[in-house]
Amino acid sequence: MTSFLGEFECKLDSKSRFLLPAGLRKQLDPSADEQFVINRGFEGCLVLYPVNEWEKISARLKGLNLFVAKNRAFYRQFHNGATAVGLDGNGRVLVPKSLMKYAGIDKEAVLFAYADRIELWAKDRYDEIMNQDADAFAALAEEVMGDLDDDAS
Repeated sequence: MTSFLGEFECKLDSKSRFLLPAGLRKQLDPSADEQFVINRGFEGCLVLYPVNEWEKISARLKGLNLFVAKNRAFYRQFHNGATAVGLDGNGRVLVPKSLMKYAGIDKEAVLFAYADRIELWAKDRYDEIMNQDADAFAALAEEVMGDLDDDAS
């Protein structure tokens, strides 16, 4: 599994393209062949999945029973706007206009890479999310990580 790391500010040009930073390109699994799927994420961001990671997620989703209404609803919502994209000859990614509108991205954006994905945020929205109160983050860390084995730290 790919494990991305990093935070990168970027600018989108007039054609809604951004340059994928070299620091992220170096982290790509060669099996992704510089191909991605971009779709709507949670909290108003977009998510860029390398195609090899998207295929793993798709395989898991194929296990959903589509005769169950909540499974169909999730499947539709998860795939809403999903678009195959690749790096052009200059290392840029073209973001579909409908997804730019969804995420409120205009010119300035932030790429936040973690686990198997790269989130694309409108810079102002990202700053708002990440600059939450430190005490709130400490409480969240305790809630999420508090029951984990201490050997993991």
